[in-house]
Amino acid sequence: MSDLLYSLRYRFLVLVLLAWAPLPLVGQSVPLTPAQYQQDFEYFWTTVQDNYCYFDKKQTDWPRVRQLYAAELPTVTTRAQFVRLLENALAELYDSHASLSTNRPDSRRLIPTATDVWAQFVGSTAVVFDVRRGYGAARAGLQPGMELVAINDVPVAQALQPFLGRSLKTVDAAAREVALNLALAGDHRTPRKFTALVKGKPRHFYPDQDGLQLEHIGSSTLLESRRLGTVGYIKLHNSLGDNRLIAAFDSTLTTLQGTTGLILDLRETPSGGNTTVARALMGRFITQEQVYQRHELTAEQRQFGVKRSWLELVSPRGPVYSAPLVVLVGRWTGSMPEGITIGLDAMKRATTMGTEMARLNGAIVSYRMPNSGIGFSIPTERLFTPAGLPRENFVPAEYIQPSAAPADQVLEVALQRLGGRGGKP
Repeated sequence: MSDLLYSLRYRFLVLVLLAWAPLPLVGQSVPLTPAQYQQDFEYFWTTVQDNYCYFDKKQTDWPRVRQLYAAELPTVTTRAQFVRLLENALAELYDSHASLSTNRPDSRRLIPTATDVWAQFVGSTAVVFDVRRGYGAARAGLQPGMELVAINDVPVAQALQPFLGRSLKTVDAAAREVALNLALAGDHRTPRKFTALVKGKPRHFYPDQDGLQLEHIGSSTLLESRRLGTVGYIKLHNSLGDNRLIAAFDSTLTTLQGTTGLILDLRETPSGGNTTVARALMGRFITQEQVYQRHELTAEQRQFGVKRSWLELVSPRGPVYSAPLVVLVGRWTGSMPEGITIGLDAMKRATTMGTEMARLNGAIVSYRMPNSGIGFSIPTERLFTPAGLPRENFVPAEYIQPSAAPADQVLEVALQRLGGRGGKP
């Protein structure tokens, strides 16, 4: 083997830096044999075993996963059954950056791409942390700070049980939080009902009462922009995986060159993107080549005991926008936009505002099983700030707690910071 990195990254895979949006499950014209299902499962299990880079912070017993799910393989006779087995096995990692390329109608929605609420535990109490502006949970009246007591009439403690892995040595806080948010995400066909306490009394919320909007998230435009007084504002529409964004961003930035400051809103970018687009955008704000993140490939160290890490650079590109810059982030800022945020922060080129981001682990690689053709993506590279902080642990410089206020408080604070005059968010 001439180069481990080559063999890891380019055989049976395509390197991407965003979580896949699952494709609809389609019929299988020729059923696989039991031996083929076994071969695909072994390929899946071994690939994760050899390349997944976050086992050290998980309670997952991956050899136990092999035992548990291999025992179920003799009952698998259809593609749909195999997809469910793979979903359950992958869920043992409780990692929202690990996913399949396909799904069933009763599969859970992807976190954070297809969710509209984020919750976390405060002790044993499930509390709404944030709701996604413009989507069902917010329209139904769910607000940050509310205590959740039931999901589809099932008490929260019971509702999350199906999403806790069977192989876990112990159920840690991270596993409970992922399970809670999977329960809240719902599946692709069932309307959700949340019960929360409002002034001490239970109240029901129906985020899907106007239809399953989360099944049709999308925008006809790559970005939106406007002037807010003397300040420019650019919001990306989850488009960091589309190379056309480079030209659209350049054109927009040209029209905003006369502004006294710029707000770059990354709060609606949950599906990640690619480094080409990310570096293109960051390159418009710097005058010299700079480091924006550090990579670490753990597979080589695991196999040979030799650590492999490197720094990634951003180069200046085009006319530089030199006025002050504020970057807005939140729970629906996922993967590549997290990289942009830590990069602009490390280069001391922007003030970051908002809350924790999606905290998606590392950079992912996508693989495809030899018989079924089912793809799966897992984090294989750890990502850090240039100073060594894990990307998933980054917190914006100005932390703004989500609130129930109808106004966009994060945008208001950004405008105040930039001294915007004469414009309203």
